[in-house]
Amino acid sequence: VQLQASGGGLVQDGGSLRLSCAASGRSFSRVSMGWFRQTPGKEREFVAAISRNGGSTDYGDAVKGRFTISKDNAKNAVYLQMNSLKSEDTAVYFCAMKLNAIASGIYYGGYEYWGQGTLVTVSS
Repeated sequence: VQLQASGGGLVQDGGSLRLSCAASGRSFSRVSMGWFRQTPGKEREFVAAISRNGGSTDYGDAVKGRFTISKDNAKNAVYLQMNSLKSEDTAVYFCAMKLNAIASGIYYGGYEYWGQGTLVTVSS
């Protein structure tokens, strides 16, 4: 399994970015996906997750109401739409894949595969 995250970059405070994560080597319709982020010296932080069937989502408190996760099983891709970005959103963002997921399950850990990360920098 390979996960390739993209879409990071430099954006001004209040701006938007859309991250993408393309997966290969596994049927996307049978996995749950998540996004996490990390800054130097801090632990990896849960950002968002979406269930295998795409019907359930959840978000970390810091991003609720601003970020939206979505999943396209036909394209084997998961997305993170980030709006109203703040300087504290600056981090490396990682996508992750959870195997053997139940249809509507949301997972906050236990992901088996991780992408390489994409850097998001929000300038104030």
